[in-house]
Amino acid sequence: MSTAQRPAILVIDDDAKIVSLLRRALSYEGYSVRTALTATAGLSGARDEPPDLVVLDLMLPDLDGYEVCRRLRAAGETPILMLTARDEIDDRVRGLDEGADDYLVKPFALQELLARVRVLLRRAQANAEPRQYKFEDLILDTATREAARGERTIALSTKEYQLLSLFMRHPRQVLTRDVIMDQVWGYDYSGESNVLEVYVGYLRQKLEAAGEPRLIHTMRGAGYVLKTPSAEKVR
Repeated sequence: MSTAQRPAILVIDDDAKIVSLLRRALSYEGYSVRTALTATAGLSGARDEPPDLVVLDLMLPDLDGYEVCRRLRAAGETPILMLTARDEIDDRVRGLDEGADDYLVKPFALQELLARVRVLLRRAQANAEPRQYKFEDLILDTATREAARGERTIALSTKEYQLLSLFMRHPRQVLTRDVIMDQVWGYDYSGESNVLEVYVGYLRQKLEAAGEPRLIHTMRGAGYVLKTPSAEKVR
């Protein structure tokens, strides 16, 4: 999260009154606020424009908050504050086990929610991803979302950045097709079956445009891996 930008908070709740209340209160505190009234819209919004924090209601019309929390956590480390009318210990424990960072029972005091938001954002900033990832001669800038090889700057589309970021966070690790699709396109993606191959091709074209050695390799029958170039024939 950049200190030059307002922290972005995504509120996922189907209660219009609570959404309106949180939008006003969080905006007044200086946060950039987006809202979603369904789980599907919330997951899509989090995937397309990753927020700095998610305020998530447990009871949603299409998916329950536990499943949404699980999917958000699988996609990254965005802090999640779960809201619920349930005050049972088992419910709170389950929410935390599914990946929520904090849990607040409705009705809640607005000042307490704002305090918890501040704590989660401070903790996330302390553990924020590095400004740059580096592998061999490839650098990925997480602030500008641009890559570079040597002196050559490489512009990336949103999906290209997300795909390359995934590889850069897991160098030398074979990532299966299913893992990549879940992380970059989402669990419910139902688009063309070769979209991953197409985007790997886009990335390779950009990363190798000046004749640089290949870094993203195909592991036949397994997936893809970011690894050091070798003398083996590039696939």
